[in-house]
Amino acid sequence: MSAAVETALPMALSRPQPKAVLELLKPITWFAPMWAFMCGLVSSHESAAHWWQIGLGVLLCGPLVCGSSQAVNDWYDRHVDAINEPNRPIPSGRIPGDWGFRIAVAWTVLSLAIAALLGTWVFVPAVLGMILAWAYSMPPLRLKRNGWLGCAAVGACYEGLPWVTGAALMSAAMPDPKVFVAALLYSIGAHGIMTLNDFKSIEGDRQMGIDSLPAVFGADIAAEIACLLMAGAQMVIISLLLLWHHPYYAAGVTLVLVAQLVLMRKLLAQPREKAPWYNATGTTLYVLGMLITAFALQAGP
Repeated sequence: MSAAVETALPMALSRPQPKAVLELLKPITWFAPMWAFMCGLVSSHESAAHWWQIGLGVLLCGPLVCGSSQAVNDWYDRHVDAINEPNRPIPSGRIPGDWGFRIAVAWTVLSLAIAALLGTWVFVPAVLGMILAWAYSMPPLRLKRNGWLGCAAVGACYEGLPWVTGAALMSAAMPDPKVFVAALLYSIGAHGIMTLNDFKSIEGDRQMGIDSLPAVFGADIAAEIACLLMAGAQMVIISLLLLWHHPYYAAGVTLVLVAQLVLMRKLLAQPREKAPWYNATGTTLYVLGMLITAFALQAGP
């Protein structure tokens, strides 16, 4: 955005209102990491965590770390949002001046402080998550400029790292290697979910030089890539569950995958129009498969 446009943004407020701050932190996005955290809790063989630690873990993965990432993203995306979503809190002026940056920093510090209270194996994934969150949006790295790297970072933050955090909290130690494998695979599948999320900003991304997959390849090919990643990751999960002698859980994940494949046919017929619909339907089935996998890991060898 040019300096002239920047100065034209509303600046009547001296500080943000609580409602605008809450909107900046995007509560609707907290569900995914909180769900992954719950899957981590379920997947652990141990139960060493107290209820207050679990409560702090939920707070950490959702409102804190995820909320921080949303504030960081909105601050560094304020120029793109002025094109795609001008009513967002920062471009609309409801969060004036550099308050967006201040909130992002304060929420990051608070997130790491809470993570430190929960032990080393919770603190480490929290640090990694915050590094990825800032690297995703902040120059010069700005991983989101590359659709492959950006979606990989978000997939890890939304699925893999919260899952590992939950398992680590329950065991008070490094999780079972199978937890890491499952978390990694579901992070890869989440790359596809994040790709579909980029469909809403194709025009703005192209204007601002952000090479999201839909902006680079177009809606049709990007949707095919997203479906391949989502389905492929779950097919590997099913194979591993069979290898780990969990045939009933493998059957459960297979059922939710088959249902997703039916929905994917409609998505691929009208990818741009159906992307939000699929993220509300197919993604629900995807995360249900995550929980089934978590119960399989809890069941042990």
